[in-house]
Amino acid sequence: MTDTVHKALLPQGVADLLPPQAEAEAELVEKLMAVLASHGYERVEPPLVEFEANLLSGAGAAMAKETFRLMDPVSRQMIGVRADMTPQVARIAATRLEGAPRPLRLSYAGQVLRVKGSQVNPARQLGQVGAELIGTDAIAADLEALTVAAEALETVGIANLSVDLTLPRLVPSLNAALGLDDVQAERARAALDHKDAAAIAAIGGAAASLLGKLLRAAGTADKALAALGDLDLPAEAAGECERLAAVTARLKARAPRIAVTIDPVENRGFEYHTGVSFAFFARGVRGVLGRGGRHRTGNGAGEPATGFTLYSDTIVQALPSPAAARRIYLTAGADDGVARRLRGEGWITVAALGSAEAEAEARRLGCGHLLIGDQVRPLD
Repeated sequence: MTDTVHKALLPQGVADLLPPQAEAEAELVEKLMAVLASHGYERVEPPLVEFEANLLSGAGAAMAKETFRLMDPVSRQMIGVRADMTPQVARIAATRLEGAPRPLRLSYAGQVLRVKGSQVNPARQLGQVGAELIGTDAIAADLEALTVAAEALETVGIANLSVDLTLPRLVPSLNAALGLDDVQAERARAALDHKDAAAIAAIGGAAASLLGKLLRAAGTADKALAALGDLDLPAEAAGECERLAAVTARLKARAPRIAVTIDPVENRGFEYHTGVSFAFFARGVRGVLGRGGRHRTGNGAGEPATGFTLYSDTIVQALPSPAAARRIYLTAGADDGVARRLRGEGWITVAALGSAEAEAEARRLGCGHLLIGDQVRPLD
């Protein structure tokens, strides 16, 4: 920074959160965490930075390009600022909580920092609230992650939820079965990410035919599952699709209010996921509210796990503006006992600190009432 840079100027993608938005997001996080706690998820709090070798191992390797790195002046080793909290929770489960009973249910909330934002959300500092269910590969665990995430979103006021299901490992397993080399596989992956049917067709042969059918299968759950069922898939890919169908059927029975779509080739944002994965959206809301899915802890060969991350900054922007707080100005000599009772009832009390005229000062500080002695008087 130089003397010519304005003191309020911040790096691109980070921002101050001011009243009342800061309070609204803090309350939102606690409401989300309360839902997770009610389902048996216990809170952990990973550090903001870790040694690079640990932070970017296993599932964390997928976040390497998004991670800020710096030299720790104490240890003289490279450390990284977390870009995602899920790998940190996986590390805690595999080390500090190695002996805890499984399945292990953990929750977390905090800020992460990324090298760059996305086109939809240019922010580089993001708020995350999430949960991890570690130590089981049961279909019931996939269903729990989906329904608990949905309950948390609905509890804080998100309506008209939809969830898009995907299989991040489906295309890689098909590419291997089809015998595509690394260059061809990368070309196919890029074409599928951009929903480019012409580029898929240009691959030619059996790969173009099968991947093209997968691309066209995206849509409502019934349509997508019917299309996937008609395909002649290798055993591994067929097993993935069968699990997707089972999870979808249970989700629709358990939460019929949620619209379910399937995109079998979606991969962006699911770089370390290994099975049924998902992203939550809501009608009229721009961007992803949260995403999650199945993965493995440790170096990818660790315990089976599933979970989700909700994005508090996106969610708070999707909710109505918070109602104005009830603020009352405490004039000099106001009764302390009455003031304590009012705070217990949810009032915000603002005490007089000088000799300014009470009514004018109350209005200046955004108060709608005065406490004079033990009497509450509304301002006209």
